[in-house]
Amino acid sequence: MAPALRRYCYSEVVPFAAMVMVECSNVGLNTLFKAATLKGMSYYVFIVYSDTIATLLLMPFAFICHRKTELPPFNMSLLYKICLLGFIGFLAQMVGYKGIDYSTPTLASSISNLTPAFTFALAIIFRMEKLKIRSSSSQAKIIGTILSISGAFVVILYKGPAIISTTTASPSISLNQSPIPVSSQSNWAIAGLLLAAEYLLLSVWYIVQAHIIKTYPAELVVVFFYNLCATIISASVCLIAEKNSSAWSVSVGIALAAILYSGLFGTSTGTVVHTWGIRLKGPVYIALFKPLSTAIAAVMGVIFLGDTLYLGSIVGAVIISVGFYVVIWGKAKEENVEDFQISSLESTSTQKVPLLQGYNSDQER
Repeated sequence: MAPALRRYCYSEVVPFAAMVMVECSNVGLNTLFKAATLKGMSYYVFIVYSDTIATLLLMPFAFICHRKTELPPFNMSLLYKICLLGFIGFLAQMVGYKGIDYSTPTLASSISNLTPAFTFALAIIFRMEKLKIRSSSSQAKIIGTILSISGAFVVILYKGPAIISTTTASPSISLNQSPIPVSSQSNWAIAGLLLAAEYLLLSVWYIVQAHIIKTYPAELVVVFFYNLCATIISASVCLIAEKNSSAWSVSVGIALAAILYSGLFGTSTGTVVHTWGIRLKGPVYIALFKPLSTAIAAVMGVIFLGDTLYLGSIVGAVIISVGFYVVIWGKAKEENVEDFQISSLESTSTQKVPLLQGYNSDQER
């Protein structure tokens, strides 16, 4: 494989595929969590156990994979920042899972469309993204973000005629069905507010994580200590909040499957992939994949749950894809401009050195 193609695959293809896989995993996780809470699982128990599993899973990898790599010193300032990251992550888990407990995974995927807007605004405020209105790259990033969010809302608001419909009986738990009673509209409104708070906290998490990984570029080490801090915080809070001692006993079933799935693929693997993606592409790029979860939920519902695929889902998916392409094009153009400027500065500096050397040699003569 040519070096240019290898660099392109590493910088563009691999991050794209990894983010799509993580969003698929998150949609599945939300569905499993909802199924487990319908069976009586406490979300306090779920958070503590999944964080603990993720911490134990990452512990050996954190110290093995980076043992031959020269890293900056791990000081107290870095530890404080990771503890702050753990607290933000724990709060996001608390309000997010409570929101899903009050509503459905579909609503969670829908509200996640706010993440790119939150993250983009925060990245501009903290000067992690350059915004020049007259620049075509900045215009592309703004337009692409709006298109991605708009495409996700098309999936939500426009159903349209059925394109693929199944004749089999609907399963007991479906992404497009509401498994909770509809009598309490207040719970649904509270769920929306909780989920909006979750994705605002998630955007803050992206920004803080981008700052940490820039100063300490070791994803596994950072994510391990993050999960360790989140586990300590969640255990301290949830053990007090969940007063029913029998709730901490989890038998073999959907609850155990949800906890293991979250610990293995959500809290550990998903967080590592997000952290790696933030270091490679920045927080805005990672946040842009959140609207994709709405389309993923629709597709997964057709494939695994026997739901009907409507025209609105296809139209929305196309708009989301166009938005992705526009943003990626804008970021690629911005990176090319930066690389050109750096190469120009380097060439200018190399040209100046011989002139100075020649001048000094003439003076010596």
